[in-house]
Amino acid sequence: MEQSFRLFTIFLILGSACAHIGGFGEQPLSKIAIEKTTLNLHDSASVKAFPPVIGLQGEDTQWVTVALEYPNPAADDWVGVFSPAKFNSATCPPVDDPEEQKPYICSAPIKYKYAKDSNPDYTNTGKASLKFLLINQRADFSFALFSGGLSNPKLVAVSNFISFANPKAPVYPRLAQGKSWNEMTVTWTSGYDINEAIPFVEWGIMGELRTRAPAGTLTFDRSSMCGSPARTVGWRDPGFIHTSFLKNLWPNVVYIYRMGHRLVDGSFIWSKFYSFRSSPYPGQDSLQRVIIFGDMGKGERDGSNEYSNYQPGALNTTDQIIKDLNNIDIVFHIGDLSYANGYISQWDQFTSQVEPIASTVPYMVGSGNHERDWPDSGSFYDQNDSGGECGVLAETMFYVPAENRAKFWYSTDYGMFRFCVADTEHDWREGSEQYKFIENCLASVDRQKQPWLIFLAHRVLGYSSNWWYGQEGSFEEPMGRESLQKLWQKYKVDIAFYGHVHNYERSCPIYQNQCVTSEKSHFSGTFKGTIHVVVGGAGSHLSDFSQVKPNWSIYRDYDYGFVKLTAFNHTSLLFEYKKSSDSSVHDSFTVSRDYTDVLACVHDSCEPTTAAS
Repeated sequence: MEQSFRLFTIFLILGSACAHIGGFGEQPLSKIAIEKTTLNLHDSASVKAFPPVIGLQGEDTQWVTVALEYPNPAADDWVGVFSPAKFNSATCPPVDDPEEQKPYICSAPIKYKYAKDSNPDYTNTGKASLKFLLINQRADFSFALFSGGLSNPKLVAVSNFISFANPKAPVYPRLAQGKSWNEMTVTWTSGYDINEAIPFVEWGIMGELRTRAPAGTLTFDRSSMCGSPARTVGWRDPGFIHTSFLKNLWPNVVYIYRMGHRLVDGSFIWSKFYSFRSSPYPGQDSLQRVIIFGDMGKGERDGSNEYSNYQPGALNTTDQIIKDLNNIDIVFHIGDLSYANGYISQWDQFTSQVEPIASTVPYMVGSGNHERDWPDSGSFYDQNDSGGECGVLAETMFYVPAENRAKFWYSTDYGMFRFCVADTEHDWREGSEQYKFIENCLASVDRQKQPWLIFLAHRVLGYSSNWWYGQEGSFEEPMGRESLQKLWQKYKVDIAFYGHVHNYERSCPIYQNQCVTSEKSHFSGTFKGTIHVVVGGAGSHLSDFSQVKPNWSIYRDYDYGFVKLTAFNHTSLLFEYKKSSDSSVHDSFTVSRDYTDVLACVHDSCEPTTAAS
């Protein structure tokens, strides 16, 4: 164990650096040296935004136009969107050093565009018209023109303020399975504190009377952040996050719901109506379809924030899932959710992006390095990948049925599936608290009723021929499968899924580095070994493969995509890897297995027997 841990420490130095080469994890807003802004206000420059009030029909997303004029245009002039609209030094926290000058601006914009975007003649005419897509983020907006590029910004002009008709409105519902199969949770964001309004969800079976379920309310302040930028230029008030628990649901029934807030004067603020289908009873024999991916991040539909094509696959993945939503029952996003990396405003952008999915089917999330890791904060990896968030945003913005949401491991059942979701940013090794959870999750499932046993984690605890894992030598996260493979084998885990590596790869059914069958596309009969799948290519920069392709690697794809599992019944499962560009299937296999095949004794998974009669 001591030698293994030493190798692990070396890998942290090598692997973390490699993982961020080429822009991995580099938030576009971090390129703006906003705290270095100087004033260069110009009387002949103007920035005008319209319409002044948006969301008049209850919309939580709307396009706005920004017209600007500047007599001294340059190719690196840019326009930042600020929210709240007021962003001068009065909002800056005090500086520690009395000799240090207080910055004029200490909050990053929520998005930006270059002035020449869609205006190729800007450098000649000094005139441009930009389109921005804004979402309701609980505050007003202003648009500021800067010269000097991103690294040396000079404030030239500021626009009029614009606002949503109700900036505090309840928005961006996120469904998640509760702690029992017949419970659904609804989490959403608003600008209403509990002193202003009482949050709740009105819900019921479609066509019948509706009832109301109360909601709890959480928030956090700047002091909850572990470091910069989350605690400095990336800080933005997160508003209030509400969660309601809809209990005693009938199986397989369509429910409608809407979020509400009862104001102190007795009036109500409502969201629009949404709907979901409740989960099947555990073990129910019916068609059940699951989407799994990692590392998606967010994209901007207006083309803003585009630095080095940061997350080019995110919108494609989102849109393909939305198109197929009628044929999807539950979604798992296994870590590296928004890539906000300490820029808090981006969590609103992400929840808005996935809202069509997350408001309709359970959107189950896992914790990744870009949610959790920060030095001296209790994370297993002593890195700064979360940008100072240290798990607070993910744990608050999304509900998971964990005993302790700060320890992001949990199990959840959906019909014939049991899902065991691990948290690779906390210790998983044998003897740890999480190891005990993993074994209990795997051991406690009734395989006669739930034959399909799925393990999910962010980092690759199994097998990946990604190039930096290849540099480390064992094609895995150090101490991953050494700690867990005996559990996967003992409890006959069908498939293990991972993110973190931004590509797609599927292994053979494998145990102790050896393929246990020569079959590649149809697996039937007795379980022999777990199939390991890397599905971290949902949106962020792609990861290179090692030049060496191990013999256990059946299929590799350097592209964006996601996986769909379809359980037809207790004995038949279909696996499909789909491209995010067009949802076409590029890898697939089937599993046919009877209950007696699950019970059968195989290497290192045999139940004890006795010769007694």
